Amino acid sequence: MTMKIGVMLWNVGVHPAAWRHPSAPLAAEISLSFWIKLAKTAEAGKLDFIFRADTPNCGEGDQDAIARRVLGQFEPITLMSAIATATSHIGLAATASTSFAEPYNVARQFLSLDHLSGGRAAWNVVTSSATAAALNFSQDKLEAHSRRYERANEHVDIVRGLWDSWEQDAFVRDKETGVFYEAAKRHVLDHRGQFYSVRGPLDLPRSPQHRPIILNAGGSDAGMELAARTADVVFSVDRNLQKAKEFYRSLKARMAKYKRSPDDLKILCAINPYIGETAAEGQAKLDRLQELIQPAVGRDILAADLGIDLKGLPLDEPIPAAVLPNSSNLTKSYFDNMVEVIQEQQPTLRQLYLACAGARGGMNGIAGSSQMIADIMEEWFTAGAADGFMVRVPVLPDGLDDFVRLVVPELQKRGHLRTEYEGRTLRENLGLPQPERLLPHPR
Repeated sequence: MTMKIGVMLWNVGVHPAAWRHPSAPLAAEISLSFWIKLAKTAEAGKLDFIFRADTPNCGEGDQDAIARRVLGQFEPITLMSAIATATSHIGLAATASTSFAEPYNVARQFLSLDHLSGGRAAWNVVTSSATAAALNFSQDKLEAHSRRYERANEHVDIVRGLWDSWEQDAFVRDKETGVFYEAAKRHVLDHRGQFYSVRGPLDLPRSPQHRPIILNAGGSDAGMELAARTADVVFSVDRNLQKAKEFYRSLKARMAKYKRSPDDLKILCAINPYIGETAAEGQAKLDRLQELIQPAVGRDILAADLGIDLKGLPLDEPIPAAVLPNSSNLTKSYFDNMVEVIQEQQPTLRQLYLACAGARGGMNGIAGSSQMIADIMEEWFTAGAADGFMVRVPVLPDGLDDFVRLVVPELQKRGHLRTEYEGRTLRENLGLPQPERLLPHPR
């Protein structure tokens, strides 16, 4: 079995100072040619998919800090539809929130992308964690974490049920008999639940890959249950090998109760690589980006993850434990990681935002040579901590170019990465089985 690798493409890099780096082209975030070039680079590296997250708001809180970060992001499903026309194998993953989007629209949009791309679409299921986004969708505030997951479970079931509106061979298009589709192979969902009433069916044939791929990144207990029941790919953001192994075992162990095999789910650990021809060069790339972080931005990043106001705290003193909330209604995995670091290491506020920026959303930022990066990936992969990795590129396009030019050949040489795609659909390339139809309702 080889590693499965996705690439997170966020603005001009996931590092908060990426846009200030000399190599980052200005206004690239709203340039279609920039995104197509990135997709083609990932495809040339035989990677599994590119992933575009989404935050449907302009930010809240300290506007001086927000004004120092990238603003300008395409709606991700629209962007992936454009990229589909310029690529042939790379998977196309995009976020749509179960807290804000209607399930019929989500089902129709991703199935449309799936047909446009020949079976390469993936939906990243999120419940959302930004109050500023809730205000854009007729909500005064975010629903409680538990209620968001109740809604998400029903939402995902509806979407999957709508994707099963038609049997695979329903559309015969027989000009001689005049029959376009076989009515007996049409299935009406007729869902009536706690949050939604959706009749169906969809007005599109069944997916070329039988059903688009479902991604999930929930680290809470509710998120893990949703993933164990419905997801094809899950992102892990654990910071160390042992915790990643525990997460891997725990999540896969939950699948049996839903009559799923552990092989039906791929777990990808987040990795932020700073890659050089030598270890010193990789470290220099990280150091250069860290120098570009403005204190207001660093403070704002931590405030968002912790859900507290950090304005009055000195930069070069530890964050007092007394100001930390007991839990978070936002992104639980980020919150838990930050609290763990604060309790174990007692970093200053400046040290913490630098560490957070360098390793945004996953294991500590890894700076080094391609051999060093491959060594760490190999260790986690062979130790049973991951089925692959979500590569969170610090600065674009150089970081992705470095990964494909330097790390990919090293992984291929070790037999951990494909040299050619196994198929044309994302499901084939991920090595996932064709899903059974869900009707009647699975819950």
